[in-house]
Amino acid sequence: MSRLPSTVRQYIAALRGLLIFTVICGIAYPLVMFGVGQVAFNKQANGSLVTYHHRVVGSSLLCQEFTDAKGNPLPQYFQPRPSASETSATNQTGGCDPLASEASNLGPNNPVLVTDIRQRIKAIEKFDHVPASAIPPDAVTVSASGLEAYISPQNAAIQVNRVAAARHVSPATVRALVKKYTFGRQLGFLGEPGVNVLLLNIALDQQHPVP
Repeated sequence: MSRLPSTVRQYIAALRGLLIFTVICGIAYPLVMFGVGQVAFNKQANGSLVTYHHRVVGSSLLCQEFTDAKGNPLPQYFQPRPSASETSATNQTGGCDPLASEASNLGPNNPVLVTDIRQRIKAIEKFDHVPASAIPPDAVTVSASGLEAYISPQNAAIQVNRVAAARHVSPATVRALVKKYTFGRQLGFLGEPGVNVLLLNIALDQQHPVP
């Protein structure tokens, strides 16, 4: 029989269990999941990074700004949804800082949100030369993460003429690329169709560079 008191034996058993489950759950399981991710889902596990001219330019899962040095949107590129990230506090058209991802948390009747939307509508009317009635909701509202990589097909449609004019190509040519980079619902029924802005803009630079 053990000479150790029962209380001590219980502590030792608990310590053994702690060590065993630490090895299983804290070391072995994460290593196995990491290995499976690297082998079976290498691109997704490493952030779905996108390269252009042998250089990483972003992630297909995150929005990216297409602006000049002063933060003004470039007409030759499709623009993403507005972002609530901290970098976009004075920029109604972008943001997309992954280190400052956040939602605005403004309710539909909040005067700040109403003012922001009105300003965005005016900016898009001037930039894309479209009436307010043609502007879809996702063009003037922020996604929950503030880093949405996709825009709606309707949002892309109002930008086609502006991008085509800036690149000196026909609107039909640009629409064909928009269609190519429009992705349907996940599993056929989850979510809504969306256009990946980063992939679309890279394709435009490759096939129809700005003169």
